[in-house]
Amino acid sequence: MAGPKEQPLPPDVIGRDDATEVLRAFVLDGGLSIAFQRAFEEPDMWGLLLVDIARHAARAYSRESSYSEDEALARIVDMFDAEIARPTDMGTTGPRSQQGH
Repeated sequence: MAGPKEQPLPPDVIGRDDATEVLRAFVLDGGLSIAFQRAFEEPDMWGLLLVDIARHAARAYSRESSYSEDEALARIVDMFDAEIARPTDMGTTGPRSQQGH
């Protein structure tokens, strides 16, 4: 089901039957709501995915704000470290079958 303000597909995945969507994230009522599938055999691959997302976000901030890419990435990493150390919300994770998928 399509959601509000849905992002377009990246150009390199259009028409590719071998592409798999692994993560959807929405900001809702000031919090984060996500849907994902495990997708990787090993959990360390999620670390790589999160770093790639952080780098893309830092580049976007450097283009669209007064932050440099390095400053934006440092702030992202600092918040990641702080949230790992002292979670503000542990959230819940349920099986996909319980969430209408």
